[in-house]
Amino acid sequence: MTESAAATRGLTLASPEDRGDTAAFVARAVRVDDSGVLRLRRRDDGLVGLWVRTGFDVLATRAVFGSLEPTDVVADVGAVSASLAAGDDVVALGFALPAAWRGALPGSDGFVHVDDIPARELIALARKGSQVAREESGALGPASSLLDQTVLTASRDDTPDERAEITMRAVFALTSMGFVRDGDGREITEDSPLTAIAEGEPVRVRMSPAWIRVDARYGSVYQRRARLGLSLL
Repeated sequence: MTESAAATRGLTLASPEDRGDTAAFVARAVRVDDSGVLRLRRRDDGLVGLWVRTGFDVLATRAVFGSLEPTDVVADVGAVSASLAAGDDVVALGFALPAAWRGALPGSDGFVHVDDIPARELIALARKGSQVAREESGALGPASSLLDQTVLTASRDDTPDERAEITMRAVFALTSMGFVRDGDGREITEDSPLTAIAEGEPVRVRMSPAWIRVDARYGSVYQRRARLGLSLL
């Protein structure tokens, strides 16, 4: 790599707000994924998609305004976090780790809108699930039977047989990443009243032949319709 190429390699964010959003996503990524990697990819709409594998066999993502070189990279999340904390103009990506993330990400096309779910309902489900997990979990964490349980089913009026069955994995992933917040944009904690979330705040469910996508205001999670395990992505 030439000196000039090395100088431009990394993530350049468009604004302080984008830097703050990226820092928040990376901080959450460190908590939910012990692999230590973050995938970044420039999207067709010009935004940069940030991706992480959660501990729930669900992908989490959000997009920020900025530029990225190279345009698709698996980065060291520790290096990204340190560079953000240091205030670097070009956020360092560390050593590229392509072998740490095999396969393609979900495509941006082919998703149809299925239904909208009140954000308050999703947070209530997450809290009930967390209570059960605390009561029944073993040394290895929540039981697979709890995580694999379908807790929400969404369908379109015109195709009622095509159902998006959302598991507790996706609910936990969405809330663990902080993608649902209160009416002032603050993090929802276990002590936050549900009424702090705007009454009409939706969580949008979309579906493709391979994926169920759950979109909240501050990010999205992707759950496979037939869960195969992310090692096979």
